[in-house]
Amino acid sequence: MEHTEHIVRILNIAVVTHDVKQFRIEKPEGYSFIPGQATEVSINNDAWKNEKRPFTFTCLNEQPYLEFTIKRYADHNGVTNQLHQLQAGDELIIRDVWGAIEYKGPGYFIAGGAGITPFLAILRQLHKDGKLDRNKLLFANKTAADIICHNELSAILGENMINILSEETNDQYVHGRIDDALLQKIIGDFHTHFYVCGPDKMISDINDLLVMHGASPDRVVFEK
Repeated sequence: MEHTEHIVRILNIAVVTHDVKQFRIEKPEGYSFIPGQATEVSINNDAWKNEKRPFTFTCLNEQPYLEFTIKRYADHNGVTNQLHQLQAGDELIIRDVWGAIEYKGPGYFIAGGAGITPFLAILRQLHKDGKLDRNKLLFANKTAADIICHNELSAILGENMINILSEETNDQYVHGRIDDALLQKIIGDFHTHFYVCGPDKMISDINDLLVMHGASPDRVVFEK
């Protein structure tokens, strides 16, 4: 099956955290996605155009641009490191839309670090539609400085945003990791929807715990 490629210009780049930037790019005519979906992206130059990486859309589908919120991994000279050196006017290549993370109903969003990105468009859409009630976010990071879109998420979710920090002790946040004890303390009903995204091991461990406590595998949504 042939995949369509679109060459698009970067419209704007904004700093989100010390190692995360927001890229707004041109939206091809007729291009659409469901919140939570992604596409493969590469940089439109000879050295990097075949280095494709998946990134989730973090804007709403109705907006006239596309947006990605991308964390830089500076420990090796990879795609994210190159993306963070680009400027407005530079070009990217995007491809077909794909992804299995889709909102099914109220429940718990469980994210680790940059794993929040598939949830940004979903939570923003729910907020716009007035349907954020009965949804909670458990967001694990190393330090408070790593929390992506902290102010926005805190404003729309209020006390339904629970931040967990593994490498910083702060009275405003839970200290530790998203483990069995924390899940049992926070989640009152395991017979609901769960949305899980983060490092592969985190997804696997949390999914196992959720099912062990009675969550239906059909109601645990993650990128397979």
